[in-house]
Amino acid sequence: MKKTRSELKREAILQAAMDAFREFGAQNTSMDKIAAMAQVSKRTVYNHFASKEALVMTLLANLWQATANLIDSDQLASLPLQQQLEQLLLSEIDILSSGEYLDLARVVLGHYLYRPQELAQHSEQMASKETQLARWLKHQADKGQLNIADVEFANVQLHSLIKGGCFWPQLMGLKPVLNIDEKQKLALETSRFFLSCYGCK
Repeated sequence: MKKTRSELKREAILQAAMDAFREFGAQNTSMDKIAAMAQVSKRTVYNHFASKEALVMTLLANLWQATANLIDSDQLASLPLQQQLEQLLLSEIDILSSGEYLDLARVVLGHYLYRPQELAQHSEQMASKETQLARWLKHQADKGQLNIADVEFANVQLHSLIKGGCFWPQLMGLKPVLNIDEKQKLALETSRFFLSCYGCK
């Protein structure tokens, strides 16, 4: 379906915002600058996004939404349980450790560093977006393949494990971005660790 003029302008604004945040930083990027880079009027920018904060969170939400359906469900179901989890973890690790996601996360962290209440509110909104991994955990628990009393808590545990290896150290500049082998190892070892606790004997 052909995109409308409004949709095309919205995409141009989002791309311009991403480019501007990377080049100048969120604090030094005005809506005027975003409008100029997107080649639209400032009024058009505000018609689509009420504030710069809304723009930042929309960009991050778009990237996170990419985890909603990363792997073909039928193909996934044909694999043994551990390999299913390993593939799901690897797909999320790929996104979390990507340069694009890390760049945007730095923008969000810098922008909300001294706004903890706003950050908590937006983080809750992000957490409410269900990923393929979260759906898989619920499905396997319902089937009796996983012994999980609190799926939401288990999902948080899993993300804490992978983010500790592929996201937070890289976000803070303490470690380099993982290579392919390191990503696969993190997915493998995390899946083994998780199933040693929640797998049905």
